[in-house]
Amino acid sequence: MPRLIPLFMASVMLAAAGMAQAATDRSPAAQLDRVTVGRVAGKPVDCLNLQDIRSSRIIDNTAIIYETNGGTVYVNKPTSGASSLRSDLVLVTDTHSPQLCSVDIVRLYDSGIRMQSGTIGLGQFIPYSRPARGSGN
Repeated sequence: MPRLIPLFMASVMLAAAGMAQAATDRSPAAQLDRVTVGRVAGKPVDCLNLQDIRSSRIIDNTAIIYETNGGTVYVNKPTSGASSLRSDLVLVTDTHSPQLCSVDIVRLYDSGIRMQSGTIGLGQFIPYSRPARGSGN
């Protein structure tokens, strides 16, 4: 039995290290890294054409990711309300033009209780695109 104690302790330590790694992999910084890995940041823009946006998703407390039809990913780090961002909330955008712009306000809804849970003031959209083939990047 005394020989099993070190083995048990070693397996507990390995499990704890694995859980710490898994928690790190789900961190907002790790999620943002996964979105932008292998991509090159471009010059920030103020607006996106709504018809070009294919999907959006939230990175908790950090950013909104907009994926466009052309494959470019835009990262928007809100100028206000970022602490309200949660991946289980629904983004509701009410624009009065064919574009989503950095001056727009996005509402967050909790679909479980069917209530608004916050608002976000968008920032500039930072494009991340894949480097052109043969560009050496």
